[in-house]
This record gives sequence, C-alpha cells and structure tokens, in this order.
Amino acid sequence: MKKAEAAELFDRLAAKIAIPKGELEYINPYTLLVAVVLSAQATDAGVNKATARLFKVADTPEKMLALGEARLKDFIKTIGLYNAKAKNIIALSRILVERYGGAVPADRDVLQTLPGVGRKTANVVLNVAFEQPTIAVDTHIFRVCNRTGLAPGKTPLEVERKLEKIVPEARKLHAHHWLILHGRYVCKARKPDCPACVIRDLCRYKAKTTLEAPAKPARKAAAKRKAAGKGPGRTGGAAKRRVAARRGA
Repeated sequence: MKKAEAAELFDRLAAKIAIPKGELEYINPYTLLVAVVLSAQATDAGVNKATARLFKVADTPEKMLALGEARLKDFIKTIGLYNAKAKNIIALSRILVERYGGAVPADRDVLQTLPGVGRKTANVVLNVAFEQPTIAVDTHIFRVCNRTGLAPGKTPLEVERKLEKIVPEARKLHAHHWLILHGRYVCKARKPDCPACVIRDLCRYKAKTTLEAPAKPARKAAAKRKAAGKGPGRTGGAAKRRVAARRGA
C-alpha cells in the first residue's frame, strides 16, 4: 500500500473513532503492566474481571509482593496460564522495587528484561502509559495489516517495522488502537464485516464478504427437495407407487 493510501486509511479510522482507547482496565503504569502480562492468550474482558478485585488490594509492586504469589493466584485463577503469570508478576514486581524504586521504566529495552514482558507488552505499556508512538502488533493487527496490504509481513516484528515506515507521524500515537479495534470488531478472523468497513475500497483483500439476501421460503423448500432427490422433474416415492399401481391394474 502506498503512503497516500495509508494516510487515507488512518484518516477514515480516525473519523470513526477520534481518540481510540484500549479495553484493558488499569489504574497506573504498574497495573497496566500487570494487566498486559495477564492478557497473553486471554481476553481483555476476562482479565478485567480478575483485576477488578486484584487491583483493589495490590496496585503497586510493593503491595503485590506483600500479597504474595499464592494469594495472587487466587485472584487470577480464571485466566489461562495463571501459575506462570503469577510467578512472573511477583518476579517483575521485586525487580521494580529493588532496581527502579517501584516505578515502571519508560524504556523498551529495560521493560523487556522483566519476567513475562516481551516486545509487544513493552510497546503497549510505552504507548498507553507513557504516550510514546510505539505500535504493538498482536494477532488482530497482524491479520489486518496482511489482509488489507497496509503492512504485510511474515512476523509481528516485520509488520511493526513496516508500520513504523508507512503510518503518518500524526497518526502513530493511536495507530495501535485504531488497528486493533478494527481487527476485533470489523476485520474479524473468521468472517470480516466488509460491508461495514470504512476502508474496504483501499483494502487489498480479494475474498471480501458481501451482504447476502436471506433465502426465500420457496427456495429453501426447493433446495430441500433437491437434496432429498425430489427436485423438479423427478417423481416422489408416493407418486411412483401410484403410477405402478395404475400400470398393474
């Protein structure tokens, strides 16, 4: 996709949602970091349900350490991989207290040294908590970028690098959320809602979905007869028996 088309794409997404917001609930940079770590292979809704209780008792790394790994597990046991996530959260909380005075560093390289924190998690924290123009490529963004032709790539990092080049500077701060929301609610994995898509004419996806008129009752009945071997021009079982009876009479 050309830069002019990419600019138009983001203009349209911005016209639809001027200031997009992430759906993970948090209180401060630390709780955002915890929420993003918990969100790996889990839904935002599921994470929010667990953290609504957790963050009332542990919204700083010091309080999380006081809570302890065993009790933390009780709060997050509804989330997938909660055992490993609890271990990582306690470990990263200890590092934040011992090395950074309990503060979350606004540095991607440093964040990636924390247990359970990869490039995607670091990018989300930097973008949302510190308003840095980073773009975290998750499954939704990876799909949208490849499907539309905006920034095709074989790996999330390749897609991220291409996005950094093609996204207009004025749009980089919110690019992550525009793309993730578009992928989550419009450009869905199984059946994209192309008729409702504001960028469908810019999209390179060849198998676009269309609005299909519901089948009429008569057509449904005909389809059932055909499937049963009773389509037009064929004689049903009862009719065949009547014909045979007349011939034998």
